[in-house]
Parts: sequence; C-alpha cells; structure tokens
Amino acid sequence: MLDISKIRAITLDLDDTLWPIWPTIARAEIALSDWLLPQAPGAAAVFADPIARVELRQEVVLTHPDFGHDLSAFRRAMIHLALHRAAEDTALAEAAFQVFFDARMQVDLFEDARPALAFLAARYPIVALSNGNADVGRVGLGGFFTASVSAQAFGVAKPDPRIFHAGASAAGVPSETILHIGDDAALDVLGALEAGMQTVWVNREAKPWAHEAQPHLSVASLMELCVLLDGVPERLQDCP
Repeated sequence: MLDISKIRAITLDLDDTLWPIWPTIARAEIALSDWLLPQAPGAAAVFADPIARVELRQEVVLTHPDFGHDLSAFRRAMIHLALHRAAEDTALAEAAFQVFFDARMQVDLFEDARPALAFLAARYPIVALSNGNADVGRVGLGGFFTASVSAQAFGVAKPDPRIFHAGASAAGVPSETILHIGDDAALDVLGALEAGMQTVWVNREAKPWAHEAQPHLSVASLMELCVLLDGVPERLQDCP
C-alpha cells in the first residue's frame, strides 16, 4: 500500500508512461527514410522495410552490446551500417540521425499526461528517469521537471538500482522518500523496489501482474494517482 506521507519527490518514466513510444518511433523511421531517399536510396529502403530494419537492429545488438544503455549511439550505428552496406556515403549518418531525433521528439501525449504533470509538479519535485533518449525540454514538458536522468547520460539503465539512486540524488532526497512512476513492470517497478523506493505501476492496458514482488499501487491512468494524492476522489474532474 502506498504511504503518501513518505513521499518527498517523484521519479518518472517517459516513454509509454507519458506518451506511446512506438507510434513516435514509426513516424521517426518514416522521416529518416524520406530524408535518405534522394541521396542514399539503399539505406532508405532498409529503414522503410520493417523486416530489413529488424535484421539491421539485431546485427547492431550483436556488434555493439555496449550500446544497450545509449539509444542515440545505437541509432547512429544502425544508420551508419545501413549506409555502409548499401555502399553509400557514411558521412550522411550524423545528419540522418538528427532528422530521426528531431522526429522522435514529436510525441503525442496521453490525454492525462499534461494535467497530471501539472498536479504533481505543484506538490513535488519531479525527476525524469528514462532508458530512452527523449529530451523533456524538446518535447515541451521541461517546465514540469526539476532534473532529468537518462541511461544514455548516466551510463547505466533501469532496472539497475544505481540509476534510481541517481534520480533520488538529482531530487535531493533519500531514495526511500521517492515515489517512482512507470509503465514497465520489470524495468520500473522491480528496479525501483530494489532501490528502496515506493512504486506506482501505470498499467494502461490492464495487463496481469506476473511477479512476486508487488507495486505499492497500480493505476490505469495518471489521473487515478492524481486523485489519490489529492485525497478527494470526487474531485477527479478538478485535477488540473
């Protein structure tokens, strides 16, 4: 059970907690392919073909296992490899990555994300804690966050407890006073529990829980948490 009295700060996952990630990535793949097409049609064809793209991704996983925590480096490696295989100009890789990255920052928030962030940020410092490479400033949410800790910058990914402790340090409070919120049962909930934090599992798709350790709270939307922290369930529609 969640102990609201202990919460002094929040760490918050981004992808699939505040916005759906795969539609975002799909649009970014299209933008990348369209940009490459006039000057590197062979590489463009790879990023336009889901099967070829998966095969390329798998090869990069095998050849660059150290990129697991750095999705930007991983994407750059994919683009460089696609260009190399097609005997096209690998010097295009960085500009191509920037096209992809710009599109990756164009997210469609879940309906509850912005109002819930406004509610939470008015009450607690919030630190973004993500294995992804989204920039909360570039997606238009920077004003809600006091800090951001990414696996890419920190060098370690969730569920490693060290990145959760880094989030607590960024918030300036002990780990046991953090409430971590995220959608991934293993990466977010189990990782945060191991780090000594309270946890909220955002389970938008009503998935069954498959682990022995339990989250302190499961919600179908961030608004449910907002209401619980407000302490007045009937005021759901008033949550800013």
